[in-house]
Amino acid sequence: SGGVMQLIEQIIADAKAMEAEAIRSEEDAQKAYEDFVKETNACIEAKSKGIVEKTEAKAKSEIELVQAKETKEAVMLELEQLSNYNAELHQSCDFIVKNFDLRQQARDEEVEA
Repeated sequence: SGGVMQLIEQIIADAKAMEAEAIRSEEDAQKAYEDFVKETNACIEAKSKGIVEKTEAKAKSEIELVQAKETKEAVMLELEQLSNYNAELHQSCDFIVKNFDLRQQARDEEVEA
């Protein structure tokens, strides 16, 4: 009868030890889960912040691109106008140079007359 009581007490002690170990394991798992959730939330927050920063940078770059295109168009228009003006001046100068001798001769004749 002492052996049966001792066996029951051993079983109770083993059950309590197993229960304590299960509780410790559950606490460790809960702690690991909480750490995982904290790390995940921090990572999500960092990625979200990165997305916002990159979206802002992209928007700024798109604005700069539009401005650069507008500036380019304005410069190209100005270059075209200057090129046309240059052609007009060149044509005018060519006319003057071509007719210089005739005009000089006509003036000389006018002075002589």
